[in-house]
Amino acid sequence: MGYEIHKYDIAIVGGGGAGLRAAIAIAQTNPALRVALVSKVYPMRSHTVSAEGGAAAVIKDNDSFNDHIMDTITGSDWLADQDAVELFVNEAPAEMIQLEHWGCPWSREPDGKIAVRPFGGMKIERTWYAADKTGFHMLHTLYQTSLKYDNVINYDEWFATKILVENGRCQGVTALELRSGRLEVIAAKAVILCTGGAGRIFPFTTNGAIKTGDGMAMAYRAGVALKDMEFVQYHPTGLPGTGILITEAARGEGGILVNKDGYRYLQDYDLGKPLEVTDPRHPVKKSMELGPRDRLSQAFVKELEKGHTIPGQYGEVVHLDLRHLGEKKIDKKIPFVRELATKYAGIDPVYDPIPVRPVVHYIMGGVDTDIHGATSIPGLFAAGEVACVSINGANRLGSNSLTELLVFGARAGRVAARFATEHPELDIVSLEKQGADEQERIAKNFIRKKGGSERAATLRQEMTTTMEFGAGIYRSEASLKETSNKLTELRDRFPNILVEDRSLTFNTELTSVLELDFMLDVAQTIAHSALARTESRGSHQRTDCPERNDQKFLKHSLAFCTDGPPRIEYKDVVITRWPPAERVYGR
Repeated sequence: MGYEIHKYDIAIVGGGGAGLRAAIAIAQTNPALRVALVSKVYPMRSHTVSAEGGAAAVIKDNDSFNDHIMDTITGSDWLADQDAVELFVNEAPAEMIQLEHWGCPWSREPDGKIAVRPFGGMKIERTWYAADKTGFHMLHTLYQTSLKYDNVINYDEWFATKILVENGRCQGVTALELRSGRLEVIAAKAVILCTGGAGRIFPFTTNGAIKTGDGMAMAYRAGVALKDMEFVQYHPTGLPGTGILITEAARGEGGILVNKDGYRYLQDYDLGKPLEVTDPRHPVKKSMELGPRDRLSQAFVKELEKGHTIPGQYGEVVHLDLRHLGEKKIDKKIPFVRELATKYAGIDPVYDPIPVRPVVHYIMGGVDTDIHGATSIPGLFAAGEVACVSINGANRLGSNSLTELLVFGARAGRVAARFATEHPELDIVSLEKQGADEQERIAKNFIRKKGGSERAATLRQEMTTTMEFGAGIYRSEASLKETSNKLTELRDRFPNILVEDRSLTFNTELTSVLELDFMLDVAQTIAHSALARTESRGSHQRTDCPERNDQKFLKHSLAFCTDGPPRIEYKDVVITRWPPAERVYGR
């Protein structure tokens, strides 16, 4: 391994939507600041590209900021910080319009105005979209815009391994150049984490292979709390076998869910709101398919328990029926859904229903930040799914997250630019030593290590299996204790891991081991946070504690790193103008 220090004003870790938006904000705030954009994949392969359905912001005359705020707070089961939600909703439209000015091809109404579609948990249509490739077009727009700024330097295919803290503040990261195997220091006066979520901790997920919780684990090890990690969102419509997402837009355009009897089973659950138009073959006066994601996923489990689901090659499924929409509407509004179903399920939704089942989609929790993206470590910021502001609380509303990337990516970028300007000094000597120590840790424990009997693939499979068993859609004290104990065992076994590939160039075995190391940390925060929260709220459903308990748990959980399992503490949710109430739909 070689060794070098790269000096920048700001380092952004993660090249997706939040990272690119932060980079642009920094360049616009102070063009003199040099920015390192560190990404373990080429930025256009970041997971933002896979988002399909849309991004929420108030734009129509029949909508209001108050309505969007209330939908978000209700959807969060009152665990969202209301000051963050209000700020987010108010800043969202300007960010979306800015993206249009940069070239994002939003879908249009016949009169040329922005088109919006309904999304789950939103009482009003406010989800902007670009057909059903919204994330793809947003990421392209942000990336091509970032190329205008010469002060943004891309470190593509560099894998960050550690946050460097010196003199009480963050001063950079260490990163592994995947092509050469060199581990080097990227020194910076401020660091912004934009590394996305951690869905790969579970076996069946919409998340790409890169979403392994790297940023969460690095911040956790540096001493920042991970907040609300027990809240893991399942999306109700994933393709069996692959986990590929069938976007909520398919239901927003009128798709329905039916069980083995062809029965639109969601009418039996408390999910919906009045509909103006219904499928004449299913005249139910509820927008059931546009209930919140947590409740739709829970309804699937109930149907499974009743024996009403459909056996398939990859387990039990229900059907997403789009046939009544017709070929013309499907090809215009959700063409990618047809493409995905045809290629990956062998189903043409124009003629046949699509088999679907709930799939892990989003981590509501993350690095604890304030409304500016700042963490408890001066100079360290976070934005996007890696962060927990929190606007999502116990359940994220679909289409809020893409807008969150823009709003809080921009805010983190501007505040980090100010911090870097006000704190120009760097302790290069100490950073060199930390970099050398990290280089030695990786070499000694993995590249030069002799022996070892544990396979990364085996440990990873055991981790994902126990997470699905104990920390899935429904949890209990017994299942969570079993999962927590299993994760402790896996953590104890990890030092005995075997790395057979001793090469340095694109050593994918090494990177998979480093990712597994991060995932085990994040998995433990999820399991222990869930075990400590003895109530049911949003996506966290305890069969042994089925009621919401505001008196004890109207609080954010905070998981802190220790020498063993995480230490769980709590802090109050920010309540401003909207007091907690019963979360009801369709009554």
